[in-house]
Amino acid sequence: MAKSVYNLLATPDHPEITTRDKIRYRIFLNDVWILACTSFGGPQIHLTMFMQLLVDKRKYLTSSELIELNALCSVLPGPTSTQTLTATAFKIGGPRLAFLTLIIWITPAVALMTFAALTLVQLQDSHISLSFTRFLQPIAVGFVTHAAFRLASFTIKSNAGMALMLCTVMVSFYYHSPWITPFLILTGGALTAIRYKNLQKTEDNKPFDIHWINIFLFFGVLIGAAVLGQVTNWKSIRLFENFYRNGSLIFGGGQVLIPLMFNEFVTFKHYLTQEEFLSGYAFVQALPGPVFAFTSYLGVFAMRTEGITGQLLGSAVSSAGIFLPGTLLIFFVYRFWAQLKRYRVVKASLEGINAVSCGLVATAALILIQPMEISKTNVSYMIGTFLLLYFTRVPGYLIVFAGLLSGFVYDYLGLQQMLAEIEIYPLLF
Repeated sequence: MAKSVYNLLATPDHPEITTRDKIRYRIFLNDVWILACTSFGGPQIHLTMFMQLLVDKRKYLTSSELIELNALCSVLPGPTSTQTLTATAFKIGGPRLAFLTLIIWITPAVALMTFAALTLVQLQDSHISLSFTRFLQPIAVGFVTHAAFRLASFTIKSNAGMALMLCTVMVSFYYHSPWITPFLILTGGALTAIRYKNLQKTEDNKPFDIHWINIFLFFGVLIGAAVLGQVTNWKSIRLFENFYRNGSLIFGGGQVLIPLMFNEFVTFKHYLTQEEFLSGYAFVQALPGPVFAFTSYLGVFAMRTEGITGQLLGSAVSSAGIFLPGTLLIFFVYRFWAQLKRYRVVKASLEGINAVSCGLVATAALILIQPMEISKTNVSYMIGTFLLLYFTRVPGYLIVFAGLLSGFVYDYLGLQQMLAEIEIYPLLF
């Protein structure tokens, strides 16, 4: 079995897999599994963990190479940390090792988010109240607010970037069309790209080594899914197309995913309520691995009326749809990245893309706060979550667990009534 797996890794670029290669690939895939089970905290923390394990300990690549790959993935749409890890595998062992790496990396988070969604749907079908998740909503807003603040502090380096971020907040707050996000991202990148002459010239005339098959697949799957969904009207195919389209347009990682998903699947299509959406987002913050695994949760709720088989199918097509386009793009671009990164216009556009991404995350926080009940309790949980994330190293899963536990105590152990009876409740809440 192991022999056949490693034979599959042979490619024209890597025609023979030696015993040394097999050992190296086995160790690398084991490292990926460890990262998949321990990488809490989002793309910024993921990069730190990649640096510690893949660079400092294993020396698969240098720190500058890892940072450059992360920069490439920041320019491309899709899940940044997932693409960075996939590109690292591509560098080590080619596209097939990269594909195995993708599967191993996303499996734990996707499985856990699917289980969480199935559990909540089953509880609802059994008419069991989900009010014990009440505190997950302000906690989720706290996570988004912290993500916006942290992302801005890392990426906004100029007055132009700040102006673009503020404009993005104003436009995206008042216009909730699913197409406003890609429009703003492309516009922001174009506005800063025109200043490319301010950067040092490093271009060369070496011809690009372009393998067109992956870009043909990228657009072929997009168009094919859209046409097939329209013709058949099957919900699973339309769901795959929805997530594939979004995965093709999301710049900036998991934080930018949230406003796009909220607008399309809560505001427009009503596949789930705001409370269900925020509970899922809080859950994914408590899990290791990619934030994009949140889509498996959305897929289950989108197919909630189709039974357990349909719900599992919804999780599968949603996960495949969101991760596939970014993978095809990194397979396409990686081969000529060494030449592409020399072009000043690419570097210049990154400033605008990052600024717009910050604005979109800030808008997500504002949108999610709006319908939430503004009570002392919710505000306390929201601010408390932000402060814990900013000033301490308390992992997200502990914050979410505390929120679930306090919600259970609040609802099922009579804490609210007990506090009222001893006249403490009005002081706390």
